[in-house]
Amino acid sequence: MKPPKRALLIINARSRSGAARRDLAIARLKAHGIEPLQKECGSRHELAPLIAHYADKVDCAVVGGGDGTLNAAAFGVIEAGLPLGVLPMGTANDLARTLKIPFDIDGAVKVIAAGRTRKIDLGVVNGEPFFNVASIGLSAELARELTGDIKRRFGRLAYALVALKVLMRARPFKATITSETESARVRTLQIAVGNGRYYGGGNAVEKDAAIDDGHLDLYSLEFRQVWKLALLVRSFRSGEHGAWREVRAVRAQEFDIRTRISRPVNADGEIVTSTPAHFSIRPGAVTVFAP
Repeated sequence: MKPPKRALLIINARSRSGAARRDLAIARLKAHGIEPLQKECGSRHELAPLIAHYADKVDCAVVGGGDGTLNAAAFGVIEAGLPLGVLPMGTANDLARTLKIPFDIDGAVKVIAAGRTRKIDLGVVNGEPFFNVASIGLSAELARELTGDIKRRFGRLAYALVALKVLMRARPFKATITSETESARVRTLQIAVGNGRYYGGGNAVEKDAAIDDGHLDLYSLEFRQVWKLALLVRSFRSGEHGAWREVRAVRAQEFDIRTRISRPVNADGEIVTSTPAHFSIRPGAVTVFAP
């Protein structure tokens, strides 16, 4: 598409670096010939309706924040028919990592100004969107403990600090995983369903995962001893954890997960729903600016 001339600009000023970088984003957009229409958004639930409201006044929606803020914009850009510009301003920035968007504001704005777009898939769990991964178990507990205040104070170090606390009290739980091809009862520490390639600050969902491959990648960590997770650190970074006997790996377009006790579901770092959970994919649903 042609480079955009008008952009709806929404920045999560409550993210770790949002407030400090708002003025820089406005200046760089203007420097590249893009006139920003800046609007404030009180909560993630207001983000999609806000984008839809300004659909006929702009050429694109530029959203600054973390992965949770970006996924909240997904239904808005779909309804508005607008491409999404990504300004990575969160702690992990895994969508930007997946799309190879620079983490610095000037580099990210240059990607938007170039006007090159691609269509990417969107994961949906119980009607809530996710770009990277949605999970039950360890990551959901991590998301619940990882408050905005902790992320602002410690940045990426916050993940390690809170993860240690979560691991110390982790216990396996029972779940039933059903896909188009199979159903299994498991005892697991975590079930993760990935749409994109990266999550958790650079871990790979699966070694061949892509955000435009039209399917979801699930893994279930079926270890009896929590300490064994330490052996998988390198495998998680490369996405080869599915080779372990205790890790169930399934590729499908839909999953249903049920647990004996209702458990929270984390989508891109935000607790958005709980089990029972239905996961599905919308292939090519979102248009984004990307290198």
